[in-house]
Amino acid sequence: MADEDIAGARIAAEAEGAKPKGRRINPWLKGALEFGPVLAFFVAFSRMKDTHVTINGTDYGGFILVTAGFVLAMIVTTAILWRLTGRLSPMQIATLVLVVVFGGLSVWLNDERFFKMKPTMIYLLFAAILGWGLMRGRSYLALVMEEVMPLTHEGWMILTKRLALFFVVLAVANEVVWRTMSDGAWVSFKTFGLTAAMFAFFIAQNGLMQRHGTKREEP
Repeated sequence: MADEDIAGARIAAEAEGAKPKGRRINPWLKGALEFGPVLAFFVAFSRMKDTHVTINGTDYGGFILVTAGFVLAMIVTTAILWRLTGRLSPMQIATLVLVVVFGGLSVWLNDERFFKMKPTMIYLLFAAILGWGLMRGRSYLALVMEEVMPLTHEGWMILTKRLALFFVVLAVANEVVWRTMSDGAWVSFKTFGLTAAMFAFFIAQNGLMQRHGTKREEP
């Protein structure tokens, strides 16, 4: 999965509240399948950013070539995850669709702007899903994280509101970066900046977790 996809942490794994089901696989293998395409994109762009290839009279730059490879890598790794685990969460499916659509448009139209807008669309989708849950008085975030981070209902609602707003901020930040900075700056921001921002966000919630944390009951 891409960096923004991982950051989502399967927030809407089951919109109706069911727990994700499926076969467990080695966490190192799972991490490689999820992070692999992102790191490969960064490395490939670093080496091919000045490359140009002419196909049928059309000149394709390194960014477009790497984007095409990333789309294929996402399809392959997602298919492998599905094969190994026996399931894909709704967010994984939605993310793959957005990657194929926006990445495909960039390659087809030879226009990198579509792919650069993908993180914006994904973060807005995350924010919309969390917002929809909040309107229903529920925290979809709790559905996928309560096992590792037990909080009171009030704590989950506060954290979900904050994260939904944070996703909107990330969407705006992505728009600003890709529209005002170089391709290299955007690729670095997408690969490392967005992921670091998510880690920083959850570290900053330590106070909330202490105030609204609950103890797990012993079996």
